Amino acid sequence: MQLPIRKFGDPVLRRKGAPVTVFDEALAAFAADMVETMRAAKGIGLAAQQVGRAMQFFVVELKAPDEGPVEFGFTLDGREVPLALLMPLAVANARVEILPDEEWLYAEGCLSFPKLNGEVARRERVRMSYQDLSGAGHEIVCDGLFARCIQHEHDHCQGVLFIDRMEKPDLLKIQARVKQLKRETLRALRERETR
Repeated sequence: MQLPIRKFGDPVLRRKGAPVTVFDEALAAFAADMVETMRAAKGIGLAAQQVGRAMQFFVVELKAPDEGPVEFGFTLDGREVPLALLMPLAVANARVEILPDEEWLYAEGCLSFPKLNGEVARRERVRMSYQDLSGAGHEIVCDGLFARCIQHEHDHCQGVLFIDRMEKPDLLKIQARVKQLKRETLRALRERETR
């Protein structure tokens, strides 16, 4: 089932998520709904806050290109595994360690900011420990787009948005549209409350 994606201005996007403590069929169903929502919106990551629940939980789905190699590396629990076996990935209670490496700029977008993007500097490599849908613990070490996606979604779980990390010149370019989006979202929320 597709879930409505919350847009900038909705207070839930600024809430730090509560830890996931129950790993049951309801969590698995929520993860499946999040993946369906993310795919329908043509995204590669989606955090619980973006569908209205302040939790330490997100999903990611990266695919191998039709031609050529995958342009990021990763290990799961110290081993290389096929990307198709890992994806889509559901992540609960992530702890993300930024590993020493180059910082790189990339034009990020966000499903909560439709049609808006800007350059964000992030480190190339991360180590993430997390729990899967059964509550089992795992560790992923990754780089490139995978590492960037993890940092972006983990930020959401802390109430941090990509505009908070965006390069200032890029943020200035979209500032008027960001403010307009916030006004539209707040107006829609007020209308929903009065019904």
